[in-house]
Amino acid sequence: MSFGGFDDHQKPSPMAEINVTPMVDVMLVLLVIFILAAPLFTHAIRLDLPSAASAPAPTDTSTVTLSIDASGNLFWNGEMVTREALEHHFAEAAQQQPQPQLQLRADKDTRYDLLAQLMSSAQGKGLTRLGIVTEQPTGNK
Repeated sequence: MSFGGFDDHQKPSPMAEINVTPMVDVMLVLLVIFILAAPLFTHAIRLDLPSAASAPAPTDTSTVTLSIDASGNLFWNGEMVTREALEHHFAEAAQQQPQPQLQLRADKDTRYDLLAQLMSSAQGKGLTRLGIVTEQPTGNK
C-alpha cells in the first residue's frame, strides 16, 4: 500500500512537508478564548456617588522657601545665607509650632548632591515637611 509509484524496490523517504493543521486549530481555539475573555478584563463597576458640599480644607500658609541658584548660593526666604546660618534657620524652623513647610526651589543646573545634603541636614535638624517647587511646562518645547 504505497503511494507515489509502482516501483516496489524504492525505499520510503521522510516526508518533507510540515503539517500545520493542528497549529491552526490551536490558534483558532486560543483566539476564541481571548475573544470571550476580553470583556471580563475591561469590566468596570459603575457607581452613582453622592455629592456633598463642605468647606474647603484649611490651607497652611506657614512656608519657608530655600532657593538655590546654579552656582550653589543659598537664599532663605529671599535673603542670601551661608551653610552655617542655614543650619541655625533649620533648627529654628523645626522648633516652631506648627512646623512650617520647607519649600526647595533649585535651579535646574544645581547639583543633586547639594540638594541631597540640604534635605538630609533639614531632616537632621527636625524638619519633617519638605516640598520641592517646580514650574509648569509651557508646551513650547
